[in-house]
This record gives sequence, structure tokens and C-alpha cells, in this order.
Amino acid sequence: MFIFTLVLGIWLLPKADTLTCYECQPKEHSGTCTDIQKPCPSPEHQCVATRTIEFKDRKKTDDQAKYCGGCVEYSVNFGRHKIVHRSKCCTEELCNKDSLPDYKSNPNGKKCYSCVGQNCTRTLNCEGDEDHCVKAAMIFSNNRETVKGCASKQVCWDKVANFLNILNIQEINCCQGDYCNSASSTRAGLLLLLVPLVSVVLFY
Repeated sequence: MFIFTLVLGIWLLPKADTLTCYECQPKEHSGTCTDIQKPCPSPEHQCVATRTIEFKDRKKTDDQAKYCGGCVEYSVNFGRHKIVHRSKCCTEELCNKDSLPDYKSNPNGKKCYSCVGQNCTRTLNCEGDEDHCVKAAMIFSNNRETVKGCASKQVCWDKVANFLNILNIQEINCCQGDYCNSASSTRAGLLLLLVPLVSVVLFY
């Protein structure tokens, strides 16, 4: 009797419901897309609306998308190439109907180095939530180049790495502080780390 009651209780437990959200994926930077209703594959998913604005060699693309998932936001700016990704999550049926509005980023006072060709001493004014300086290896026309600029802290997280594939970034290093992405500051940082180590070796 106890086993029957236990099985019946488990069967009557409320099941975790998944949301139904709008989904649309633009193709080839077409901008807008057509909404379709789609059940989320996991009860942990939320309804998401995103907007990704990319500036590349003075050309602008503006893509909007909707899907089931989680919110990720980031901004990375290398001067000639910048991408800003914004998202909004909600937890009600078909709540991601509305697209995100356009937005503008203003300078936040932070400054980092950026590169023009082989010269990586150009000052770049960071904008919005770009609170880190970055140095990255990027592929341009099958050539590996070093680029520098500003980025939000999310760019340094592993979960954002897949989003940066569109920038052909192979590796990226982040730091905080104005102009901290210079080669000289990196060498200075290494020397500061080595000084106490040498002292320990000499006086042990």
C-alpha cells in the first residue's frame, strides 16, 4: 500500500512546464526576421530578444533575433571593428514579442590602446560598459594580427567566447586600468612579479 501511494504521489506531482517563446533568426545581416512560436526545450530557458550592432570599416549592420535561452550582453571595440550585443529576458508565455529599441553608447572616461596597422599606440575612448582594455589575436584575410581596444567584462568570460567567433578572435587577454593593454605595461607587470621571486632565491 505504501509503494502504491508513493508511485501515485510522484505521478500526481506537477510537471515543470516549459515556456513557448517567439523565435526568429535573421540571415546574412538581413536585420529583421519573421516570428514563429516555439516551445523551449528546457524549463530553465527564458524568452529572449536580442539586438546586435556591428561596425566594421565604417559599415554598420543591425541584427535582431528572438529565441529560448539566457541573457548575454557584451561590447568589444577595436576601433575599426566594434560589436555590441544586447539582450532582454522574460519568463512569461510569448513575452519576447517586442524587439529591442536602438541604443547609443557614450564615452565612459576609460582609455585604452588600439592599433592602426602595426602601430598600436592610438588612444581609443571606451564607451558604455566597456570597462576593460583588451589585447587579442584576430584573423584578417587568413593573416593573424594583433588588435587592441576596449571591452566589457563579459567578453573575458568563457561563455561569451562562442559569440566572438564572428570576429575571428583566436585568443584574448583582458586587464583593467587606463592603457593597461600596452606591451610595456605587460613587461613591467612581469618584472614586478619576478622581483620578490629573485629575492627569495638569493636570500634563502
